[in-house]
Amino acid sequence: MSTLAKYEGIIPAFYAAYDAEGRVSPAAVQSLVQYFIDKGVQGIYVNGSSGECIYQSPEDRKQILEVVMEVARGKLTVINHVACNNTEDSMELARHSEALGVDAIAAIPPIYFKLPEKSIAAYWNAISEAAPQTDFIIYNIPQLAGVSLTPSLYQEMKKNPRVIGVKNSSMPVQDIQSFATIGGADSIVFNGPDEQYLGGRLMGARGGIGGTYGVMPDLFLQLEKLIQLGDLEQVQALQFKINEVIAKLVSGSGHLYAVAKEVLRVNEGIDLGPVRSPLANLGDQDWDLAREIASLIQDIRASYVKE
Repeated sequence: MSTLAKYEGIIPAFYAAYDAEGRVSPAAVQSLVQYFIDKGVQGIYVNGSSGECIYQSPEDRKQILEVVMEVARGKLTVINHVACNNTEDSMELARHSEALGVDAIAAIPPIYFKLPEKSIAAYWNAISEAAPQTDFIIYNIPQLAGVSLTPSLYQEMKKNPRVIGVKNSSMPVQDIQSFATIGGADSIVFNGPDEQYLGGRLMGARGGIGGTYGVMPDLFLQLEKLIQLGDLEQVQALQFKINEVIAKLVSGSGHLYAVAKEVLRVNEGIDLGPVRSPLANLGDQDWDLAREIASLIQDIRASYVKE
């Protein structure tokens, strides 16, 4: 099993990148990877919720990862989410990921049907077996998947030596303590809800994977730096400022990631195109909202991030 140090810290969830017609844009994917390299984050989490994976074909997801690895190899830790709503496609994406040399693969549970824990474990283990040389991370996001990772299911999955931990996006921060305790020192828990990064770290998370990190990675990097310094007063103040940004990101008529992409375009000059239907693109008022958020991020940077 590989060392866990490469997974610790700030790992932005990678946004989907399309051209004007909504097709995967290799040039935009490359630009986004380089942006994260330049920002100094630990790694990237590809083809997850922020990557709009539910609305992409397996071939789309393969293409994105291939372009990502061309730029990120040896420079960023790469975790690729491979779950599809059937085992065969998930296994194919796992094999493809291992062939490209990713650090880890991840998977949500199967959605729609309420499967028993033994079926969920069999699904995850089949995916892991398709990439036998690659670390495996369970993605727990019950509010969207409709299935919760229970302590008993995690204990069962820990029998698989490739399972190194959990990306935990459930809202109760105590879940992080539970999974960290079950996993022990040879596993890792990632904080998922961006609004509670501080709480997650204090409860046992060793890093974070988040969908809003992309528009403000330097703010999360500073948050982690302050945690390590033990400056909890400043950490709390910065977390509250970040939460102001997140509240605005989710307040538009367009989907969160449509707003986030426009904020990234305004502040960083990176054009990632639209979000894919049925996600809603920007409404008439969202263009002003995105500029407001971009300005807020710049103001917070000026106050908290010293060059």
